[in-house]
Amino acid sequence: MRLSQIGGKEIVNLNTGERLGMVAEADLVIDEATGNIIRLLIPEERLGFSLFGERNYIEVPWENVKKIGNDMIIIEQDERKKRKGFLTLG
Repeated sequence: MRLSQIGGKEIVNLNTGERLGMVAEADLVIDEATGNIIRLLIPEERLGFSLFGERNYIEVPWENVKKIGNDMIIIEQDERKKRKGFLTLG
């Protein structure tokens, strides 16, 4: 499946029924050696002003992706793993 085919899909948590966002809004962390997706970083919805583009992200390991359907991606995650601030990889 191509990235362009999943970009418009909604991400929904099976455990809570919560809509987390769209794939097009998320960052994908990719293993450079294999080209496999390691995790999704979904920006949290925030109200208000953010200085210097600082954002909070919900981390979703790729293993938590259970189903890619026509309109949505179903993930199964009990808790929100958050990453605060600027996106840094390492």
